Amino acid sequence: MQQSFKVLKSALSKTTPFSFLRRTLSSSLNNATNSCEDLENSVLVERGTNSRVVILNRTHVLNALTSPMGHRLTKLYESWANDPLVDFIVLKGNGRAFCAGGDVVRLYRLINEGKIEECKDCFRTFYSFVFLLSTYLKPHVAILDGITMGGGAGISVHGSFRIATDKTVFATPEVLIGLHPDAGASYYLSRLPGCLGEYLGLTGDTLSGEEMLACGLATHYSPNASVPLIEEQLGKLAAKDFSVMETFLTRFGQTANPSERSVLHRMNTLNKCFGHATVEEIVDSLESEAARTKDDWCISTVRKLREAPPLSLKVSLRSIREGRFRTLEQCLDREYRVTLRAISRQISNDFCEGVRARLVDKCFPPKWYPPCLEQVPEDMVDAYFALPDAYEPGLELPSKLREAFP
Repeated sequence: MQQSFKVLKSALSKTTPFSFLRRTLSSSLNNATNSCEDLENSVLVERGTNSRVVILNRTHVLNALTSPMGHRLTKLYESWANDPLVDFIVLKGNGRAFCAGGDVVRLYRLINEGKIEECKDCFRTFYSFVFLLSTYLKPHVAILDGITMGGGAGISVHGSFRIATDKTVFATPEVLIGLHPDAGASYYLSRLPGCLGEYLGLTGDTLSGEEMLACGLATHYSPNASVPLIEEQLGKLAAKDFSVMETFLTRFGQTANPSERSVLHRMNTLNKCFGHATVEEIVDSLESEAARTKDDWCISTVRKLREAPPLSLKVSLRSIREGRFRTLEQCLDREYRVTLRAISRQISNDFCEGVRARLVDKCFPPKWYPPCLEQVPEDMVDAYFALPDAYEPGLELPSKLREAFP
């Protein structure tokens, strides 16, 4: 298959700084593998009167997720599923992040060391945990009081309750490092209003806590200053029923209006541009709109798309569009297939190149392959969605979870 792809030697000629994610992630993630961490200290557990509080505690890397953390989370959640002393679970992060997603620098180094099976285990573990969370029959409250990105969104958005605050910064930025929105992102992005999911998935742009509430990604909103009181009261609460938890959180919740600069106030333009069938048409539409209106948002959005890896843009758009008509289980299965192609480097090295250039060496710009949208053939995109080889195990999800609970 690879012989059918034309060898492309040129690279993107100009890229502006990888601003937000570089500031928040790179200095921390670059040192992620240098420390020996106690697993139990990475995922802390506190006991409430009728609950368990899980605390992600890798503050030096914005609580970035590793495979052992995923195994620990799964074991804990499964053990509490039938525990009559546990009414509900609270998930939060220490420091200024809820969770910045997977530890991609660690994955990058594992790939370069030839430890591809360890990488696969990491993705399998967290995709399975996402499904476990989505089918959990006890109330689950994620307190998103800080950076919530990528896999961090995956281990929260699929739960029953999500509290956003004025400190929340949400994003699905995987495309910017040569990957694709995963951990169930193709499912929830595709169900956002209009074409907002396509916009977030292709640009990696951020949302505030107020915006998360407005578009449905968060179920409740509270100021950061109110979080300690909410946590204190949760520690005393008895709430086996989802309705009891809903009533409790509503009592502490507040209305929140996105700022005037919010992308949610640009939905007409966003839908007009991102509603097109292909990435090329989306870019053309934005460029036409920018030329006509001189609008800063259009100009900025074009720049973001031009800086992103062309292959990842096409793969991500297709994944999100397919997600609109699939169950979460089907979305996770497809995302896993796409991820295996990305980390195998058999089709393109964009994932490793993106992590290297933007988070490890920080030498801009990355050299994407292919370097432009026009040079991404459809068979290359199709290859990412192909069924795995017979010898490659598929993603096994806990499909009988609901039947296992009383």
